[in-house]
Amino acid sequence: MSPYDNAHIEIKSRSELDIMRVSGRILREILDDLSSMVKVGITTWDLEQRARKLFRDHKVRPAFLGYRDFPAALCTSINEEIVHGIPSRDRVLKSGDLVKIDAGLQYRGFYADSARTIPVGEVDDESRRLMLAARKGLEAGIAQAREGNRLGDISHAIHEVVHQAGFKVVREYTGHGIGRRLHEPPQIPNFGKAGSGPRLRHGMVFAVEPMVNAGCWETRTLRDQWTVVTADGRRSTHFEHTLVVSDDEPEILT
Repeated sequence: MSPYDNAHIEIKSRSELDIMRVSGRILREILDDLSSMVKVGITTWDLEQRARKLFRDHKVRPAFLGYRDFPAALCTSINEEIVHGIPSRDRVLKSGDLVKIDAGLQYRGFYADSARTIPVGEVDDESRRLMLAARKGLEAGIAQAREGNRLGDISHAIHEVVHQAGFKVVREYTGHGIGRRLHEPPQIPNFGKAGSGPRLRHGMVFAVEPMVNAGCWETRTLRDQWTVVTADGRRSTHFEHTLVVSDDEPEILT
C-alpha cells in the first residue's frame, strides 16, 4: 500500500495559517536559544530544563511531553541515535558529538514541529558531510512543495540528494502533515517516485524531516521503547521544518 493511500490532506485557511506562522516563529526562537547552549560538558537534561522554561515563558504547550507517554519536552538524540532520544542528567555532551534536538509546540490549538543537528566542538569530516547532505536534502524537498507538484516529488528530491552524497535515508520514519494535530495525513517518506501521490495545493502544511544515516538505513529501538538508533551503530542526522505549500516559493514556518 502506498503511504499516500486514503490520505485526506487538509487545506488551512488564511486565519489558521496566521496562527501557524506565530507557532512556527516561537519554535524557531526556542530552537535558536537551545542551539546556542550546545557545548562540551552540558547534559541533555540541561537542554530539557531550558526548553521547559522557554515554553513557559512563551505561554505555549510542549507538544512532545506526555505524547503517547513520552517523558520529556524535547527529543535529544546523539550520534548513532536517530530520533526520540530521552534527555538525561547522565548524558554529557563531548567534543565530536552530533546532537539532534527535535521539538514541537502547540499555540492557540495549532502545532509546529522542527529539528536540528548540532555539532559539539570539532566533528570529523564524515559527520560534516552527513549534516550537509541532510540539510541539502531538506532544502531540495522543500523546494518541491509548490502547488501543482505531487507529494512524491518532495520524497524523491530528498532521496536523490542524499543518495548522491553517498548516504542513506531512514525508511521507517517519515515526515507528516501538521495542524490541529501534531501528526496529520499524509505520511511523507524521504524516498519515493517523482510524479506520484496527491497533487499539492496552496495551504497544505507539512513537517518535512529527512533522517540520514552514514551507513545502512535500517534502525532498531532501544529498551526504553523510544530511542531509535542505526542498526549498524554508525551516525545519523536529522533536520526538520514545518512549511506551507505555495504557488510560488514554499513558506517555511520554523
